[in-house]
Amino acid sequence: MEDVMTTEACTLPTAERPLRLAEFDALFASSARSVVRRDLEVQIHLTGAEGLLESARDLAERETACCSFFTFAVEGTDDDFTMSISAPRERRDILDALATRAKEGSA
Repeated sequence: MEDVMTTEACTLPTAERPLRLAEFDALFASSARSVVRRDLEVQIHLTGAEGLLESARDLAERETACCSFFTFAVEGTDDDFTMSISAPRERRDILDALATRAKEGSA
């Protein structure tokens, strides 16, 4: 997970990175039901209360603003959807770290 915290490809101030990771951890712990890992993509199935989709999209937009190498896609209904996250091959290590966090959160 060190890669996520120290990558130079992220423009989020270093002091704010642990807070962002905590947001992803909270999302995964409360809502992730399954994680499917493909080569350069991870698909996370999320379910939860009304408003979850909006919260996930907001988090994805903020993450893309600082880590432009990520591509997020969200498909489904407000309380039952899939978040797909992809990254280029040179950022695979960071995608792997995020996928690991999602799997740990969904357990």
